[in-house]
Amino acid sequence: MADSIFGIHERALQIRTMRGELLANNLANADTPNFKARDIDFRKAMTQASEELSTSKPDMVRTNARHIEGFAETTTEDFLKYRMPTQPSLDGNTVETHVEKAQFMENAMQHQATLEFINSKITGIRGALRGE
Repeated sequence: MADSIFGIHERALQIRTMRGELLANNLANADTPNFKARDIDFRKAMTQASEELSTSKPDMVRTNARHIEGFAETTTEDFLKYRMPTQPSLDGNTVETHVEKAQFMENAMQHQATLEFINSKITGIRGALRGE
């Protein structure tokens, strides 16, 4: 991640994409009994990603059991949290459609903003390569 020209925005885009999928899954299971709504703690995920970026640890994968353990890549599984409902339902489902829709739309707007930032960065690099 330290070698990326996009910096922290690359990781932000990955987390926003995963969060959008998770929120869509919550909405899809709004009528499933005992389904527990989940969300990603975006702030915590980004804090850890920025710490990793500043310390620039190498990404290592163990391909053999005798290899020395390296730095594992962080997944969003570390930041998944269960959503606490404001009004409990009788069937045990914690999905509140209005909350999930609002969170989904907010995440979509932030996802689009991140994409636009990355696009402007690419446009700037393309212009520099062309000598503009």
